Amino acid sequence: MLNSILAIEQCKTTFQGDRVPPRLSSRMRKNSRKKSSYASTKIEGNPLTEEQAEQALEDVHRHFLKPEEEVRNYYAALQIMEERLKQEASLSLELLLEIQRTVVAGSSAEKIGLRGPMPSGVLFAVYDSVTGAPDYIPPEASEVPTLLDELFAYVEDSDDHPLVKAGVIHYQIATIHPFEDGNGRTARLMSGYYLDLCGYGFGGMGSLEEYFAYDVDEYYSSLQMGLPALYYSGRERPPHPEIWMEYFLRMVQLYAQKTSELVNEAASSQLNASLSHLSPKERAFYEHLLDEGVEEFAPIDAARAFGVTNRTVINWSAALAEVGLLEPQLVKQRIRSYRVVRP
Repeated sequence: MLNSILAIEQCKTTFQGDRVPPRLSSRMRKNSRKKSSYASTKIEGNPLTEEQAEQALEDVHRHFLKPEEEVRNYYAALQIMEERLKQEASLSLELLLEIQRTVVAGSSAEKIGLRGPMPSGVLFAVYDSVTGAPDYIPPEASEVPTLLDELFAYVEDSDDHPLVKAGVIHYQIATIHPFEDGNGRTARLMSGYYLDLCGYGFGGMGSLEEYFAYDVDEYYSSLQMGLPALYYSGRERPPHPEIWMEYFLRMVQLYAQKTSELVNEAASSQLNASLSHLSPKERAFYEHLLDEGVEEFAPIDAARAFGVTNRTVINWSAALAEVGLLEPQLVKQRIRSYRVVRP
């Protein structure tokens, strides 16, 4: 687990998402949301192909079948979470309910919100679609609010590493099973949101859900940890939680490494493209700023240090700013200085 955490931290340290042009990063985030929507609903048995899922997301002028609605709902939930992330909204019951409500939009009223008690003699369980036997019997509905309060308190108060907390969030929401429908999708969304909130989302330019969906049997067996179907027979306090946590961190590590690699390649390509538009002297000036460790400079100071006129530095800086390698710092609409954008 520690090796996975260290590998993820390394990816976070070297991530160059801020070097990717806004138009490209926006396209990458949109594509990742599509992949996540397809993958997460696939885990739950959605029959659509990836191409069909994308068509459902792109088409807005027709009636949608239930599998198509599931994909669209998940995509909508990801968009909501992107807005909540901008607000730095913490994990809460309110957020959990908002996300589940979005995930199951279009379902009957009893499937929206926390589940209530079952009629006498009726067992609430997750049943095997083939045998009809219960795969999982979650805790009583009366215990759900307390269990969720304990989860949110743990997230707020524990000094566990954020990556460990994200794994606990995923496991606990899926295990508490607070809803009649949408538990797995909501668990993945809330866990992913917490990763984003703590700086492990890699700019939203990758899909963690894809890695969970790669081997659905391994995903579920890791969640179940070989324990009996009844919640009260071990799942409320699993004897070997490392089974799930090692799997979860391994998936996050794979996601972090691949996303970081793809984004850094895009950033590097953008840098090379930007440099190719510069004259030899403009490129030499930029490389000089990097070599000297300059973070921000005023043209007049750089002119003295470089032994050229102030006008020359202004011209060079304007060319570098045009390709995104310098950022003008304005005071009353006038350029006071430039901040160096590093590769």
